[in-house]
Amino acid sequence: MLIYVNGKLVPKEEATVSVFDHGFLYGDGIFEGIRVYDGNVFRLDEHIERLYESAQTIRLEIPMTLEELTQATLDTIAANGMRDAYIRLVISRGPGDLGIDPINCEKPTIIIICGSIALYSPELYGTGISIVTSSVPRIPVQCLDPRVKSLNYLNNIMAKIEGRQAGVPEALMLNIAGRVAECTADNIFMFKDGALETPDLLQGALGGITRASVLELAALAGIPATEGKLGLHDLYNADEVFLTGTGAEVMPVVKIDGRTIGDGKPGKMTLEMLERFRALRISDGVQVNYDTAATAER
Repeated sequence: MLIYVNGKLVPKEEATVSVFDHGFLYGDGIFEGIRVYDGNVFRLDEHIERLYESAQTIRLEIPMTLEELTQATLDTIAANGMRDAYIRLVISRGPGDLGIDPINCEKPTIIIICGSIALYSPELYGTGISIVTSSVPRIPVQCLDPRVKSLNYLNNIMAKIEGRQAGVPEALMLNIAGRVAECTADNIFMFKDGALETPDLLQGALGGITRASVLELAALAGIPATEGKLGLHDLYNADEVFLTGTGAEVMPVVKIDGRTIGDGKPGKMTLEMLERFRALRISDGVQVNYDTAATAER
C-alpha cells in the first residue's frame, strides 16, 4: 500500500506524521471519505469541494489548488492499482507545539490513504439493521457546525460506543432540542405515506454526499422529499427508515429502540432507492487513469 504524505507516495510503514501535529494533538483538521467503484471515483468533485468548504470555515489554508488535490487523489488510487476502494483524504493544521494556538503550525499535513471499508455485511442490506438512540447529544450548531467534517469525532465515537454496548451497529443522535440529527456515521431518512423526509442540516447533520444523491434520485423519481425537523415519534411511526453514507450507501433500518419499523423488513421504497443509488455510483464520478501509476510512484 502506497500512501500520499505531503507530496510523496510512500509505503504504509513509512507513512508517519509528527507527534506535534495539531491533527494528532487536538483533532485540528478535516477529512473526506470517498468511494471508488470499478475505477470510478464517486462524486469526487463534490467531496473535494466540501473539503475546501470545511477548510474555509476552520480557517485552514490548503497549500494546493483544488485541481492539484484532485489529481493527487487520482494518482494515489492509480499507484495502488485498486479499482474498488475507500479513500481517506486528511488535512491537518500541521506540526506546531504543545500549545493550542495554531500560530506555530507553519504548514498543513496532507495525507491520502487508499484502502478498503466494509461497514455492513452484504446480507444486512436484505435484512436491515436495528439502531438505538444514544444519550450523547449532537454538538450544537452554535458550537461547531457539523457540516464541517473535522478530525474531532469524539462526540460521534461516544455515541457509537453506546450503540455497540446495546448490541447494534449504529446509534441515532439527537440535538440538544431533542430533534433527530443524524447517526454516528450516517444520515437518516424515513418514508411516510410515500413521501421522503430527512432532518435539515441545521438540526446537526453533516451534509452527506450520499444524502444529497438520494435527494436528487428522489426528485428524478418524482418522490416528494422534504428536509425539516423530525422527532423520535416520527421515526417510530414511519413506514420505512434507512441510513445513508459513503460506507453505508443505503442501509435499511427495521427496528429503532426496540420498536419495529413497518413490517420489520426492508421496505419496498428503500430497496428501490438502494438500486437507484447503485446504478448512480458507477455512472457519476471521475474515472481513474491507471496508466499514470508508474508516474505517480516516482
